[in-house]
Amino acid sequence: MQDILTMLSALRRPRLLMRAARIGAEDYRRNAHLPRLLGYGQLPRHGAALMCLMEIEGELNAQRVNDDSSYSLLRHIDILIAIVGEARTLRAAQGEPAS
Repeated sequence: MQDILTMLSALRRPRLLMRAARIGAEDYRRNAHLPRLLGYGQLPRHGAALMCLMEIEGELNAQRVNDDSSYSLLRHIDILIAIVGEARTLRAAQGEPAS
């Protein structure tokens, strides 16, 4: 799990996107938000969910950087909110201070 958290700490995105994600993560509820983003069914563990979310986010960021017409800012923020929320939960479970 430390590798996932290291990957998250190396993630560099525009300040406004990350600020919106941190604010939105205050209201993040895994059971309500994650099925909508990853698909319905049994929820994956925090680490697996983070890996899926980071993969989706990477694709969205590539669309953003390339000015792709299919890019959705709202979906990107939703995914970042879930990443921040899952990371906070994972850090709390491991006993690490939240950032």
